Amino acid sequence: MRILAIGDINGEDGREFIYNNLSRILSKYKIDFCIANGENSAEPNGITRDIANSLFMSGVDVITMGNHTFDNKESACVLEDNDKVIRPLNYPPECEGMGYTIYDIGYTKIAVVNLIGRVGMTSADCPFHAIENLLPKLDTNIIFIDMHAEATSEKIALANYLDGRVSAVFGTHTHVQTADERILPNGTGFICDLGMTGVEDSVLGVKKEIVIGHFLNPVKRVRFEKEHGTVWFNGCIFDVDNSTGKTTAVERLRFTKL
Repeated sequence: MRILAIGDINGEDGREFIYNNLSRILSKYKIDFCIANGENSAEPNGITRDIANSLFMSGVDVITMGNHTFDNKESACVLEDNDKVIRPLNYPPECEGMGYTIYDIGYTKIAVVNLIGRVGMTSADCPFHAIENLLPKLDTNIIFIDMHAEATSEKIALANYLDGRVSAVFGTHTHVQTADERILPNGTGFICDLGMTGVEDSVLGVKKEIVIGHFLNPVKRVRFEKEHGTVWFNGCIFDVDNSTGKTTAVERLRFTKL
């Protein structure tokens, strides 16, 4: 089967691109299942009920989150209302929502797990221990991990730690797509970061002048505003053997037009 993972959907323009184009992308690449990171889909961040519902209607099957999970006042309600929207597994158990979901598509089950890194991020439990404790509970061998992390070393280390035990590990958070897509020695697909589905002419989806001003004068507090313009789509396709759960091919995607 073919599984598409979409990099951080950023703001109104990123959402509209998905709403208007995802069905054609799924058809063109013959996608069976779609995972998207939606932690930046709302303004300024987080997610809302309407956005989550619109993403599902557009063809997304599971939405993962990250360090901006609770930046929107509706996010907690979304997590409680829909088990196909998941937040980092290694967040405190008091947080609303779940860190994983198992999706039954009829002929097989797909587990999607959301983890968050600890290097350069807000405090969280160890992602390595969290996934180690979860794996025995997953009744499927098709397992996808969204590792939302800052440090490339942490994402690469986690992928190698899980090599052969999960189908794929893909990184999110940096909004910059990496060119290291590959299959690890024991059959786990990997890419260090999917990148961003948002406005290309920006700084990580934010208006350039605001971010530049922030670096020139870091003492002054500024409000980040999402940019508007041409969107580039960033993601990755993983071909998975249904019987073994191993990845057999990886294809990185990045484009502004289909």
